[in-house]
Amino acid sequence: MGGGGVDGAIHRAAGKELLEECEKLNGCKTGEAKITGGYRLNAKYVIHTPGPIWRGGNRGEDDLLASCYRNCLQLAVDNGIKTIAFPSISTGVYRFPIEQAAEIAVNEILKFLYVNEQIDVVQLVCYDENTYKVYKKAYENAII
Repeated sequence: MGGGGVDGAIHRAAGKELLEECEKLNGCKTGEAKITGGYRLNAKYVIHTPGPIWRGGNRGEDDLLASCYRNCLQLAVDNGIKTIAFPSISTGVYRFPIEQAAEIAVNEILKFLYVNEQIDVVQLVCYDENTYKVYKKAYENAII
């Protein structure tokens, strides 16, 4: 925790206290989720989840990515969090194919919300137009 990409940006914005709390968590395995305070962020909490590195798709990457979303959502419910935002997990330096990742993200979120009414808002944060279009298409084609 505290690396590059979105994780690094969150840590820079939140301040050193976030890294100090993360160090007490003893790491976080791929697909798992852990929660910390938000510190200097405009958020009460940060839910951390290491996404899978894409290694060709034959090493359980889809299941691990799905677990990231499920475990974050469950942790939000367990902590009374009503609003959660996700970046496009693993599609940057971890090279997960964006179309596949978007389909997994949207379907996992919708399946979770179908049986859990405790979360009011889920935001998918898209940092560019292409990512937005891919996630929009995944939502339009979602099957639950």
